[in-house]
Order: sequence, then structure tokens, then C-alpha cells
Amino acid sequence: MIKTPEFARHRRLRNSQAMRDLVRETHLHVDDFIYPMFVVDGENIKREVPSMPGVYQVSLDLLAEEVKELEQLDIKALILFGVPKEKDEQGTGAFVEDGIVQEATRLIKKEFPTMLVLADTCLCEYTSHGHCGVIHNHDVDNDASLKLLAKTAVSQAKAGADIIAPSNMMDGFVAVIRKALDEAGYTEIPIMSYAVKYASSFYGPFRDAADSTPQFGDRKTYQMDPANRLEAIREAKSDVAEGADFLIVKPALAYLDIVREVRNNFDVPIVAYNVSGEYAMVKAAAQNGWIDEQALVMEKLVSMKRAGADLIITYFAKAAARWLKNKE
Repeated sequence: MIKTPEFARHRRLRNSQAMRDLVRETHLHVDDFIYPMFVVDGENIKREVPSMPGVYQVSLDLLAEEVKELEQLDIKALILFGVPKEKDEQGTGAFVEDGIVQEATRLIKKEFPTMLVLADTCLCEYTSHGHCGVIHNHDVDNDASLKLLAKTAVSQAKAGADIIAPSNMMDGFVAVIRKALDEAGYTEIPIMSYAVKYASSFYGPFRDAADSTPQFGDRKTYQMDPANRLEAIREAKSDVAEGADFLIVKPALAYLDIVREVRNNFDVPIVAYNVSGEYAMVKAAAQNGWIDEQALVMEKLVSMKRAGADLIITYFAKAAARWLKNKE
């Protein structure tokens, strides 16, 4: 008689690369990636962000070259952040017709009509104080800010943006932007809401890239407390009810539990934002020879997919696309 084994032989499914590939549960594809781009006023500018090696601020005249590289790598979507020459208390540069993101969007859609352009809809890059809305009594006025954010979204859609991605974390921002878009005739433009955005220390390098550091205080009255989990569900639930078509969780790597919570509770596409601090840490360690950059990056991107993300906004999009192509 054959004796029943007293333990399971799990290693049978790991005994070769072919076997591991056969039973792999989670897969990365280049279609998963959205690449962030920083567009600046001026000419002939391609300026590396000191805290983000390999990430650049690019002027409009050099933008087509950058987007062409994405197209060659089969990356189908990018998200635009604007760095204007002038700022004011209202963040006027965010919603004027000739704003930097609006001009960049027109250029990209003319030269690369199939590239999906996401417009980050916020005021922080455009305000002289660096906050995401209108300041009243030394704090951000929620409802006054909503009016300007709605104007920004409509101006971005008019310029040709395929997706509006509001990141401001004002209460009611999805409802107000959805109403404004619909009334302006942009009923088919989806909203990718930064529904779950924590007041995180991982954003530091981004603020260098976008020149958006608050000039006083912080953003803790409108961004979420990193200690809270249930609040994420409340925020996401409100945004879905108000008309959000996608939900972003930001940051990603330190919040994979939140990505899974949001995935388990909502059936819209979930987006993980692999933020600037997460990027900078890896690049710094790689430059010191402490890690295998490719192996670590691919592992962490897989972890975001495994946690439940359908899409990933990441500064590693170009590198990951190349690595996937080489593997193929």
C-alpha cells in the first residue's frame, strides 16, 4: 500500500522557470502603466529633477520628443502636471485657456491622437501659497475652491484631455466637476478621482518637480491621516456616488492594504499611484549599488497589481516597459 504523505509538496510548482511562469497568478503588462510628465513654460528646457533621477521638467517645444518615446514603448497613457511661469492667489494658470497643461494637451492630441492624456486637476502648482485651493482665514475654503476646480476641469476637457484626474481632496469635488463637465457638453469624459489620498511624507520629491510646496502649514485638513483605514472606504464611497469612473489610492507601496480594501469594496477600475518618494528611495539605493533596481521595481509593481490595482501611475513606466519588452 502507498502511504499517504504527511506534508504537501508545494515546491513541485516552483521547480523550473517554465513551471513558475505557468502557474503565476499576477502579471504586469505595459498597458497597466500611466506615466507622469512635468511640463514647464519656456523653450529648450529638459531639466532633471534633483531628487528624482531620470525624471525631467520639459518645455512644450521638447514635449513631442518625450511623448514619442512613450509611444515607441507602447505606453498608452500619461498624466500631465504643469509648472507655470507665474502664480497667484487663485491659481489662475490652472484654468486659463492658454495654461501650460492646456497647451501641452493640445500639442499631444494633435501629434499623438491615440495617446490618452490625463489632466491632473488641482491648484497647488499654480497658487502662490502652494495649497490646493482658495485661502480664507489661513485655511483652504472648500466650496470656493470647488468653483475654480470645476473651471479647471472644463478648460482641460476643452483642450482635449481624455480623462480628468482631480487630486485636490476637497469635499464634493467629484460631484461639482461632474456637473460642470456635463453642463459644458463633456458627458463622455471620465473622472479618475484621487479618492484616497493620504497626507504622506512620500510626496517630497514631487513638490520639487511641480514646485508645489505649501508656503505655510500643511495639507492635513484636506488630505487623509495615514493611520486611517475605514476613512478610505468612506472617501471612495462618496466619490463613486458622485460619479467617479476610476479610484486612485495614493501613495501605493506603504498603503497596499488600502488598495486591497478599495478593490474589495468597489467594482470600478482601481489605480495605485507609485509616488515620487517611493521612486526616489529606489533610485538612491540603486545608485549606491545596494539593490538590483530592475528586480526590485518589478517586484513592487507586481505587489500593487496583486493588491488589486488595475492600473499604476509610476515614474518607472518607461523602464518597466523596456524590461517587459526585453523579457518578451
